Amino acid sequence: MIEMSHMTVIEDTETLTEHPSPQRARPRHRLRDALSFRSISALYIFAALFVLFSLWVPSTFLDGDTWKAMLDDQAITALTAVSLVIPLSAGVFNLAIGSQVAVGSILSAWLLSQHLPIPATVTLTLVAGAAIGLATGLLIVRARIDSFIATLGVSSVLLAITTWISDGQQILDLGAAYQELATGQLFGITHPVYFLVLVALAVWYVLERTPAGRRVYATGGNLDAARLAGVRTSTTVVLSLIACGVIASAAGTLVSSRLATGDPSIGPGYLLPAFAAAFLGSTQFRGGRYNVWGTVIAVYVLATGVKGLQLAGAPVWIPDLFNGLALLLAVGMAVRRDATGRTSAIARLLRRRRASQQA
Repeated sequence: MIEMSHMTVIEDTETLTEHPSPQRARPRHRLRDALSFRSISALYIFAALFVLFSLWVPSTFLDGDTWKAMLDDQAITALTAVSLVIPLSAGVFNLAIGSQVAVGSILSAWLLSQHLPIPATVTLTLVAGAAIGLATGLLIVRARIDSFIATLGVSSVLLAITTWISDGQQILDLGAAYQELATGQLFGITHPVYFLVLVALAVWYVLERTPAGRRVYATGGNLDAARLAGVRTSTTVVLSLIACGVIASAAGTLVSSRLATGDPSIGPGYLLPAFAAAFLGSTQFRGGRYNVWGTVIAVYVLATGVKGLQLAGAPVWIPDLFNGLALLLAVGMAVRRDATGRTSAIARLLRRRRASQQA
């Protein structure tokens, strides 16, 4: 009862911060706000992109195989972005997310090359991901290193470990049975898509429907207030990074399975898309709060833009440009929302980091 009352106080405080008006919004106004560009901009952007490329390159863009391929291709990116939502919701920048995917990919490939069974390989890889998350969390809460610096350093260490394990070379011939994990299909949809849905549902349920999720959001919203309300903020930060590490390692396992190869260079390619999707997703549905479904939708909206431009003959650097602009747009929208009185998750995270640097 005491814990629930503490969390109620935190939720009420956050609500007052985001919605300063004491009057309850009318149903018509709530519907207007829910359908506004500000709340579901990703859906409006998707509609605009769909119309644009349907007219520009209809023969390829509207082909069913194109959409099935995009659904499969982006499942691992979306899984990585969902894992990133957890520590971001707790107020932690995890710049090691790409390197964690790389470690999961190369470690699973190396374990298979040592003739370990697939179940043991996957289990050990997930345990390694949890250990990385634990070590990162302890650097932040015990050594009191800012999360931006701590995870940047961990990322460099993980890249070195990845190169050491693989000797800088690809690990080949992982076997058809292992490849089936990521390339096998059920009802015409590949396994990673189903895995993404299951993980997204689990993370959404924990964050939105459980006391643990409220503690995560409270820690990310106002660390001092959460601590005063009885939340064990250090434990929350560590557990959020452990969960992130496990999911990122699973994503790495699926990468090596899809490629049938352990590639030490794949990790950095997941960093920018994951952050762009998580930040853009925070502007959707939940009024400036990091959330799972906004992030998943943001992944596929960005992928739609990139795929359309590629089909239209755009150069190979378009994905980096598109994701970078999306990241800048998301942060710009967050700052603007903060200036107009609705505090966003990104703005709170940036303010918290500036406060920690000044302390």
